[in-house]
Amino acid sequence: MKENDEKISMLTSYDFTTAGIVDKSGIDIILVGDSASNVMAGHETTLPITLDEMIYHASSVIRAVKRALVVVDLPFGTYQSDSQAALESAIRIMKESGSHAVKLEGGKEIKDSIKRIIKAGIPVMGHLGLTPQSIYKFGTYTVRAKEKKEAEQLVKDAILLEKTGCFAIVLEKVPSKLAKKIAKEIKIPIIGIGAGSGVDGQVLVLHDMLGMTKEFNPRFLRRYMNLHDDMITAISSFSKDIKTGNFPNEKEQY
Repeated sequence: MKENDEKISMLTSYDFTTAGIVDKSGIDIILVGDSASNVMAGHETTLPITLDEMIYHASSVIRAVKRALVVVDLPFGTYQSDSQAALESAIRIMKESGSHAVKLEGGKEIKDSIKRIIKAGIPVMGHLGLTPQSIYKFGTYTVRAKEKKEAEQLVKDAILLEKTGCFAIVLEKVPSKLAKKIAKEIKIPIIGIGAGSGVDGQVLVLHDMLGMTKEFNPRFLRRYMNLHDDMITAISSFSKDIKTGNFPNEKEQY
């Protein structure tokens, strides 16, 4: 797709019903993201979600998908310090969920883990820039690689991930000029989130894009619906109809 200048669409999903809808909509890649920790479980960060929980979500998604590529995040603590543990985590995701690839956050510091996973025949997508699993190191969700030193390291890490064997990289919340430069310099696709339009594809969190969330309002987010308010209206109407005796009516009974 990158060679043909065809943009790549990517969206998160965490359950059977929404995954089926996303797949039928023509999305190229479905990401079972550790963002499930936030939008599904209500945690402040992505750190608390476990490997077992990620496998549960991935298994639910894969049962609904007929055509899209399904990529699953390796959660925090399953790959950062031990390449053997990383391999075992990736194998569990692939065997127990039936997914197609895994995604890891980081550059040179996780090179050994990526190498070991790829050597076992498991495709790996990288993730650079703002890496949410490292939020306590960054201290903020602000744009990354604005300074020259960090920008240079980001380019080096992207080249390293390509050489190590990653098939694509998610680039999160970095200056658009830098993201465009990286997309031009390396052959594998760069999927952006808050990385401008000069990359090879875009990803958003489903709940944010559909307007189910209200508090999260970064510059890069475009809401295509306002499901939060629409769902409140529909559920309130349902409750009112029950209380007034309007539901069920004669046609809705046996």
